[in-house]
Amino acid sequence: MEVDTPDENMNESFDANVFPDLLPTYYNRLFPFSLYYKWLRYNDDKLFINREFSFTLRDDVYIRYQSFRDEEELKKEIIQKCPFKIDIGAVYSCRPSDQRTASNFHPVEKELVFDIDMTDYDEIRTCCSGADICRKCWVFMTIALKILDRALREDFGFDHLLWVYSGRRGIHCWVCDKQARELSPTARTAIVEYLSVVRGGEYKSKKVHLPEMLHPSIGEADTIIKEYFEDLIINKQDFFESSENCEKVISMCLDQTGKDILKSGLINESGSAKKWKVIKEVEETVMHQKGSKNRSKHFITEVMFQLCYPRLDINVTKGLNHLLKAPFCVHPKTGCVCVPIDPNEIDSFDPFDVPTISRLCKEIDEYNSTLKADDMNDEANIPNKIPDYNKTRLKKSIEIFKTFVENLNSANTDP
Repeated sequence: MEVDTPDENMNESFDANVFPDLLPTYYNRLFPFSLYYKWLRYNDDKLFINREFSFTLRDDVYIRYQSFRDEEELKKEIIQKCPFKIDIGAVYSCRPSDQRTASNFHPVEKELVFDIDMTDYDEIRTCCSGADICRKCWVFMTIALKILDRALREDFGFDHLLWVYSGRRGIHCWVCDKQARELSPTARTAIVEYLSVVRGGEYKSKKVHLPEMLHPSIGEADTIIKEYFEDLIINKQDFFESSENCEKVISMCLDQTGKDILKSGLINESGSAKKWKVIKEVEETVMHQKGSKNRSKHFITEVMFQLCYPRLDINVTKGLNHLLKAPFCVHPKTGCVCVPIDPNEIDSFDPFDVPTISRLCKEIDEYNSTLKADDMNDEANIPNKIPDYNKTRLKKSIEIFKTFVENLNSANTDP
């Protein structure tokens, strides 16, 4: 089986030792402070002032309950401290920086957030494991985004979803509609439970149980998974080539006759494509027969969902006090910027083509150095008159974020 090289070799070589030296340039010249302020302010100064930020500094020094009066104070503090990581928390009943002296300090609202991590697919993917990713397994993230984006928009009616690449091995979603931000923990739990189909830990063999009558949302997810399943699981992952993985599928079948047919067929066949044909034939010949014990008319769908449906960290979503990595942070190990993703372009999104902090700093210098001497005399072409992000590959990511913020602010403006 052809195997892609994992992430640390596919990305532009990044020297983590230079990361602290590049951060001041990145925060001074590229970080979108103004858009951040417009986003988290939601046209209400109090919502920004009472927002929690946390910083992870050099040597893993962690500072919680940071809060800022306005954009300038946020910018000044970030540039001064140069955090290796920024996390965003809830809006509290008062300024988080005053929490030690405040009475009844508690979170009052926060975006509905989701965190999908590639490590949760380690029992499925055959190309990589742990923090490593490649283009073959990245398709799991594509499927997850498409399923959740559709469900959140169509099933719940949310409009303002900010999807962000985590910088290494996953994706985050920030649902920023006012109704979403004001949800109680109970309501958040209900939503994430509704969206959770794969249930059970590492040692549970069958993690998907579908009812006879499928919910329309399951049907929509099934359509998305079918679009990618055979290319991902059979071609890219060659999942059924492994006898261990075949045993996993056999254990998903609760009907003894079906189990016996699967055992015989999967042993006698070679290659994932032929073995997948055997698995599908079991559903057609056994699972749809009346009187079959423990039959499941959706056995194939359950197998596909167990292998491809999004795996959600419920605790990230249900709690108001859980923090999530901020967009446009830079991952200190890969150097990749946590850029927004246009959900309409997820099929073409390449995590190995994401701007790195070292590349961005070089692009600014290269842009300025290519300007002709005559252009330098023209005030309109002086480099400082052009936003630095426009000189780099970060421009598209900023534009995606800007469009999101503008649409959000329009929705939050009273008629």
